[in-house]
Amino acid sequence: MTTTLLKNDGVHGGLAAERTVLVAAELGKSRLFRLWIATGLFFMVLPGTILGFTNLLLITAHHGLNGLPPAWIQAHGHSQVFGWIGSFVLGIGFYSQPQTRANRGRLPVVCWGLWASGLTLHWLAGAYLWHWRVTLPLSGALELVAILLFLYAASQHKLPERAGHQAPPEAKRSIEPWMQTVLVSNAAMLLAIAINFAIEVRLALAGLTPALPHGFDQRYLVLLAWGFLAPLVWGFSARWLPIFLGVRPVHGRLLQLAVILDVVGVVLGMSALTLPAAITLAAAAILAAISIRVFSIPERPAKTIGVHRSFPAFLRVAYAWSILASLLGIWAAIADAHGGIWGGSRHALTVGFAAMMVMTVGPRILPHFAGVRALWSRALMFVTLALLLAGCALRVSMEPVAYEGMGHFAWRLLPISGCLELGAVLLFALQLVMTFARGRSIFPELS
Repeated sequence: MTTTLLKNDGVHGGLAAERTVLVAAELGKSRLFRLWIATGLFFMVLPGTILGFTNLLLITAHHGLNGLPPAWIQAHGHSQVFGWIGSFVLGIGFYSQPQTRANRGRLPVVCWGLWASGLTLHWLAGAYLWHWRVTLPLSGALELVAILLFLYAASQHKLPERAGHQAPPEAKRSIEPWMQTVLVSNAAMLLAIAINFAIEVRLALAGLTPALPHGFDQRYLVLLAWGFLAPLVWGFSARWLPIFLGVRPVHGRLLQLAVILDVVGVVLGMSALTLPAAITLAAAAILAAISIRVFSIPERPAKTIGVHRSFPAFLRVAYAWSILASLLGIWAAIADAHGGIWGGSRHALTVGFAAMMVMTVGPRILPHFAGVRALWSRALMFVTLALLLAGCALRVSMEPVAYEGMGHFAWRLLPISGCLELGAVLLFALQLVMTFARGRSIFPELS
């Protein structure tokens, strides 16, 4: 009897020790995830939105882009796309990877240090011209190395066949459509950062300013917006939205077709075939929304536990923005003369679609990844999204009117749109900071 009790105690003690090790590992991943999210919030608020708001005030004061250094606009965009969204992507990526030799220890921290340093140097070079002939190419090199390290860590994820477990045959034959879509986005991100590094070296050697040439920048924006951001959101939407919205599973073949059209549209856009690119990208945006069944009638109640009950509505609004952005792109390809319609199209995609999806889905998943049980304030989530929606609607509707000379009154309304969007960004940052700082931990025994 005593022997049996000792054996049972040993078994229970072993299980408890194993659980402690697993929880400690998960807690470590959550802490690293918080570091990535904090970095993203910093670049979202300071060099991202506040610099963008300053740019908007200067644009409205001069009734155009005259007098505004292009490097300021590009520094704002770089901080938003790579500093905010890119940091969130890398944070989620490292968190989602299983514990392997590649992503244990120092590699994730080294990757974060390179990434954050590169982003900071790019901000200083573009916005303040701080030793830009050195800091600009150095920033591109650091960002490129960080991405390569991240992809190396991700490539080490294999099913544990050596431990006696074999992958199912279907898993070896194919990758799920949502993951294929995310991989296309990752490839576009790597290509964009590599191109960015190459052009930064060229500018440092022979350029007059740290700004990309206008024509090249317009084609590069197609890669960022439709090559990186759009497939990224589609991929994660295909993974999560059918569950969140209570609709039928994703139509995989249709999503694959949407991604193929998107890639074709990006290639056309980067080749300066503007109208064919815009039409192709519009078809891709519509097919993606249909394949993910965003506007389908739900079969089950939406999963709104822990978030505001308006959660499903804002998800659908975001996808409406993506379709509107693509249609504005067609209009811009036909009739844009001063950049106003193009500006409205890009703003609808980057803010109306990408930013709204992050600010809608983020409160649903980020607290859990950070090891926190619940969002700090559901009401604040609604206010944040309402401000973002109002600001984006005003910006997208007034930018073509102002830039294209359709109405002088629109110049007075554009700063209001910036104030609304700035308020949304600050509230979103406050929401996550308070959630991480004051939320109850999922790991109370180690917190």
